[in-house]
Amino acid sequence: MLLWNRALNRIAADHIHTTGDAARFFALVYLAAGDAGITAWDSKKFFNFWRPLTAVREAAGDGNPQTAADANWKPLINTPNYPDYTSGANNLTGSVTRMLRLFFRTDRMTFTINSNYPLAQVNTRSYTRFSDAAKDVVNVRIYQGIHFRFADAVARRQGSQVANWAFKHFLRPIHDDNDDDDNDDDGRNEDHDNGDR
Repeated sequence: MLLWNRALNRIAADHIHTTGDAARFFALVYLAAGDAGITAWDSKKFFNFWRPLTAVREAAGDGNPQTAADANWKPLINTPNYPDYTSGANNLTGSVTRMLRLFFRTDRMTFTINSNYPLAQVNTRSYTRFSDAAKDVVNVRIYQGIHFRFADAVARRQGSQVANWAFKHFLRPIHDDNDDDDNDDDGRNEDHDNGDR
């Protein structure tokens, strides 16, 4: 959440003009992020699915004759010591980016995210859509070698659905004219949505 905290502070400073709206903004984002984390860990505990490290190294025993084990394969970063499915990072990012879309009523906004990872070649990345940042997190967890794509994609949808539910049920504006509730989908179409929502 550290990367998102810095980005959220800049987004709020640039686009939110009252203390009340800023308080509601941060409360909604953190509420959704916290609940998304719960769904990720509940899934991890229930499904207990292996990580790519184990799958690649032990492929000879997976019952699929088309896979071959590679005992020397390593991911780009250390593999977390808990199950793969679903991705916590993508659950969190899905909830944050979805809440941003809902709060601002658009997917389009220019913002930056800064990494303090010492080996990152690009420490600052700029985006023009919240959904593009979410897509990047799906890909980066695969490139790092610590997740399967389905674990990332499902987690992103989980986080989006958590944000949808939180936005519709909690911390409604005082002067709620229902314009705030602009979305009837459940986040399932985010991979294909190019609209302004």
